Amino acid sequence: MTLTETKTPNKIGFLVRNQSIVVPIAAIFVAFVLGGILIFLQGVNPLVAYRAIFSEAWFDSDGLLRTFQKTTPLVLAGLAVTVGLRVGLFNIGAQGQLISAALASALAGIYITNLPPILHVLVSLFCGVIVGALWAGIAGVLKAYRGVHEVISTIMLNSIAIGILDYLVSNPFQEPDQSLQRTKKIAETAVLPNIGVIPFGFILALIICLLVSWMLNKTTAGFRFNTVGKNKFAATYAGINMKLMVVTGMLLSGGLAGLGGAIETLGITYRFEPAFNGGLGFDGITIALLARANPLATIPAAILVGTLRAGGASLQFETGIEPEIVDVLLAITLLLVSAPILAKYLFRGKAQKSANVTSGWGN
Repeated sequence: MTLTETKTPNKIGFLVRNQSIVVPIAAIFVAFVLGGILIFLQGVNPLVAYRAIFSEAWFDSDGLLRTFQKTTPLVLAGLAVTVGLRVGLFNIGAQGQLISAALASALAGIYITNLPPILHVLVSLFCGVIVGALWAGIAGVLKAYRGVHEVISTIMLNSIAIGILDYLVSNPFQEPDQSLQRTKKIAETAVLPNIGVIPFGFILALIICLLVSWMLNKTTAGFRFNTVGKNKFAATYAGINMKLMVVTGMLLSGGLAGLGGAIETLGITYRFEPAFNGGLGFDGITIALLARANPLATIPAAILVGTLRAGGASLQFETGIEPEIVDVLLAITLLLVSAPILAKYLFRGKAQKSANVTSGWGN
């Protein structure tokens, strides 16, 4: 065997062993190439368009603050979906959980009075976490005790949440003398501050990511979650209470999404307005799959999505391209990163054993 023949299998083996990094990077690269083609067909240089996105998001103080504001709830939305995946549950209801919590936190920030600032913030955050957890818990109970698939139940719960919240912010909780669907502003004592260009909520989201990563990888509860997610039959044989794990996993997942909604309200919008929360939970799905259900990897994945969201608004002004091109980029990325065929194509079938994106999350 020649030296060249020896190096080639080693390179392939390296790629196979590091698919959790290689596949997302490849998906992002392909998405940007395809997006560039679409931009070129509109008569604009793709490099100019991408430079406009990243310049707006990272090389301007207001843009940098906006990027971190966009990223903060996305980190927690991605983390919510990630926790569900680690328990073998596909929680696509993070949107409903997040917006329900966002309204709960807004109401706590508006109507709970006579509290000192720190306590008011904590109470408002707690209300959001509880509402998000309880909304997800409905799907968890249905899954554990009635066998209802969580994808179906969370889709339905998303629609129910949207309908209920639209009614609430159009009637009893609508801002007086205002035609828009939104609540009054929260009290000053409930506001999460910014530290320069870094929202305090972003720091909190990073801390939560570290805690969840530690819990999943270093604790007995995390071992049980991972065991249930990887092999429910082995988990049952080991004496793990499957119903308890399913319900607990959904409660934790919903609580994390709820925290994202609460931080969005208390630290960014300062009121509940449905238009500002649209799509955050669904972007969480892209982030979780891009991160390969690794809690720490949700941070760079969320930063990427947050950058595209923050910088996309400048595209129409600077290039004439509609900002919806960002949605196209994210949709292509989601398609590629979630398709097992991508790994099979990249590694010519040698990765099938270790790169099944529907099992072994986080490996």
